[in-house]
Amino acid sequence: MAEAPHKGADFDVAIAGGGYVGLSLAVALKSGDSGLKVVVIDPKPMAVLDRDPRASAIAAAASRMLTQLGIWDDIKDSAQPITEMIVTDSKLRDKVRPVFLTFGGETGEAGENEPFANMMPNSKMLPALYEKAKALGVEFDAPDSAASFTTTASDVRLTLASGKSVSTRLLVAADGVRSRLRDLAGIRTVHWDYGQSGIVTTVAHERPHNGRAEEHFLPAGPFAILPLPGNRSSLVWTERTDDARRLVESDDFTFEIELQRRFGHHLGTLELAGPRNAYPLGLTLARDFVRPRFALAGDAAHGIHPIAGQGLNMGFKDVAALAEVLIEANRLGQDIGALDVLERYQRWRRFDAWQMGVVTDVLNRLFSNDNDVLRAARDFGLGLVDRMPFLKTRFISEAAGLAGPAPKLLSGKPI
Repeated sequence: MAEAPHKGADFDVAIAGGGYVGLSLAVALKSGDSGLKVVVIDPKPMAVLDRDPRASAIAAAASRMLTQLGIWDDIKDSAQPITEMIVTDSKLRDKVRPVFLTFGGETGEAGENEPFANMMPNSKMLPALYEKAKALGVEFDAPDSAASFTTTASDVRLTLASGKSVSTRLLVAADGVRSRLRDLAGIRTVHWDYGQSGIVTTVAHERPHNGRAEEHFLPAGPFAILPLPGNRSSLVWTERTDDARRLVESDDFTFEIELQRRFGHHLGTLELAGPRNAYPLGLTLARDFVRPRFALAGDAAHGIHPIAGQGLNMGFKDVAALAEVLIEANRLGQDIGALDVLERYQRWRRFDAWQMGVVTDVLNRLFSNDNDVLRAARDFGLGLVDRMPFLKTRFISEAAGLAGPAPKLLSGKPI
């Protein structure tokens, strides 16, 4: 087992990426008086974090982690619990969308009245993570980015776009699915494009949603309606890429007509309540999550289809696992950048990430089509699951991030 080298580096951990994953990792590493010196490097200024118009589904396990890190209590009033979820499967022209699967919104663990997920505006979550990180002594180089790096036996030497040089015992790339640092580290990926794009926007509606989330499987891809506080919902609308581009570039009247066709009329009149953007969808899985003094986290390690709503929560699992490995290694006087230490993190997370990537890939291929034979088979399967309580409980546990052994933070425990 490698022992800690001489601590001549500027930082113990440098995190490239100041989004959910990078900021929550910084907070986790500084919590509990770990003694680690941490810096976050991001190309955007941190002052614009409250301008992110999107919202994210935070699974129960992730909210437990955020509670343990001292963040959830400050933002929970902005959260919308998901109290119910329904799944339909239909063609766009169908006048009736039969519900094949329903889920209650509680985890059901130990009789707790805990929703399996909450919708949280990014404009509330990201600034809260940033303020907590600053209060814990995390340093920031932003706006700036890592242009190149070299790895030595004892540290990583970063050259930033500004020309500044930084040395660190460990570099964590949390810089997104198109990670430049992953490429510089020579880590190969499995990747393919789905030919789909996800349209993300917010709508206001006439009637209350009562906390119900909806996933409508349509031939072009899933259309998800996710409840927000008040009479508003966040949409993740999958279309073929050319159609998505056309819709995003269309005028509001045309967009709202197409939106209403997919949304339905059960919540009354709709009105756009935020900007609309389209993001290309594909599967990207890193073959390795670590190199000596280098680790991937979040979308840099695994970019999956949003059909199961698990992308962000997989990133939080990375955070909890990596923080636990690094803090415990540091307490034992081990070198946190040594490959044998980092491989513990890889063993913990790589199989789970690949498994979820395969599951979402299969689901997308099974449901994003207009094949009547496949539709009959999948509807039979959905109906069967709906009649088997133990399977539904299993799915809820998976969605809540509570299935199987979990890192301490995801169980609401300190490291």
